Amino acid sequence: MPLIKQLLPVARKEKRASNHSPEQNRPPSLLEKWADFVKLSHTVFALPFAMAATVLAARAAHAHLPEAEQTARVALERGWPGWKLFGLILIAMVTARTCAMAFNRIVDRKFDAANPRTRNRHLPAGTISLASAWTLCILSGALFVGSTYAIDMIREVNQGRLICLMLSPVTLLFILGYSLTKRFTDFTHIVLGIALAISPVGAWLAVNGALDFGGPLKYSAVIPGLLALIVVLWLIGFDIIYAIQDFEFDRAHKLHSIVVRWGPDNSLNASLLVHIVMVILLVAFGLLAGFKMAYWIGMVVITACLGLEHWIARKRSLDWVQKAFFNLNAIISLVFMAMVVTEVSIVPRFISWRLW
Repeated sequence: MPLIKQLLPVARKEKRASNHSPEQNRPPSLLEKWADFVKLSHTVFALPFAMAATVLAARAAHAHLPEAEQTARVALERGWPGWKLFGLILIAMVTARTCAMAFNRIVDRKFDAANPRTRNRHLPAGTISLASAWTLCILSGALFVGSTYAIDMIREVNQGRLICLMLSPVTLLFILGYSLTKRFTDFTHIVLGIALAISPVGAWLAVNGALDFGGPLKYSAVIPGLLALIVVLWLIGFDIIYAIQDFEFDRAHKLHSIVVRWGPDNSLNASLLVHIVMVILLVAFGLLAGFKMAYWIGMVVITACLGLEHWIARKRSLDWVQKAFFNLNAIISLVFMAMVVTEVSIVPRFISWRLW
């Protein structure tokens, strides 16, 4: 199978430490070690979508205020919910992801030890103890639940309604349960997509305390719902690409994924199809949200990144995973957040015309 032979070099080891400079060879600090353990840098995937939803939710909250109060709440209209709420949403996002990532490393430690690509991770390598990992997982989960309660208590709209607190166990069920799904279902990518898609819906609930589907569409819960679907499709597409590098290992160890079920070629085609649907929904999202030129400029960048990601995946150069999985998808999420913030906070001040 020539395709498999091409894929095998992808799961190569990193360059030897002897090729690195003395500065690069220094032992990581305690903070760096724990940040690497939970891949803190990968927060850039879900966090920008949550921040974008926060901005849109604040705009919607302003639209539902009595007319007498709207003039005095310009900051809310431009997407700013206030420092306290913003900070708590940020804490909830980071702690939820930390809890999920620590749990993933714990339950997958035996597979990580057997996989040449992952055997140097902290738990298999013994640089972090299992007890420490469990402590981080439990503490971050508790902080997440606590932050949802604080959000419900300080939110101005529907203040005291414990919707975020009540839904926090559901969130934990998805973000923790994903790590177990590869043991029994080929569609583990969908569960991961749902886990990530909770972030924009959760941010909307954090600001508004409810999902109201009435009124103008751009101020309704249709917006976070559509955004959640976009995130699901985006995640499914790039997680399929990422899973290809473990195709041989997963098949040999009876781990499930779409790649194992359909093979790399068919999986790449499915990933491309999913991302095409995502782009179509992004266009619909921009129209429903009433966005203007900045959004459509960002759409060009996002579409180009998706296209480049799939081109790299098919070319399969030695460093394609890093480029396709992290760099390009980080650009996509950050550009999306930037274009939403620009449309809500900046464009209304200066531009009144639309692209269509």
